[in-house]
Amino acid sequence: MSKRKTYHVTPSTDGGWKVKEENASRALSIHDTKADAINRAKEAAKNQDLGQVVIHKKDMTIQTEHTYGKDPYPPKG
Repeated sequence: MSKRKTYHVTPSTDGGWKVKEENASRALSIHDTKADAINRAKEAAKNQDLGQVVIHKKDMTIQTEHTYGKDPYPPKG
């Protein structure tokens, strides 16, 4: 089974928003608005067999998460 690729939408130091794949050293993209960053992250996640978007608030707490692809059924746990 493919491993899920996770993309995080987080605030950038310049005041914008960045999309970064989990464990990557560099941002995938940087945007002026949070909405643009979310759209780019969703696009990237949907292009994977298993994708996830984790959207953070400005204080870095998690606001929401979205998963894409075929989740295993029944879920573990």
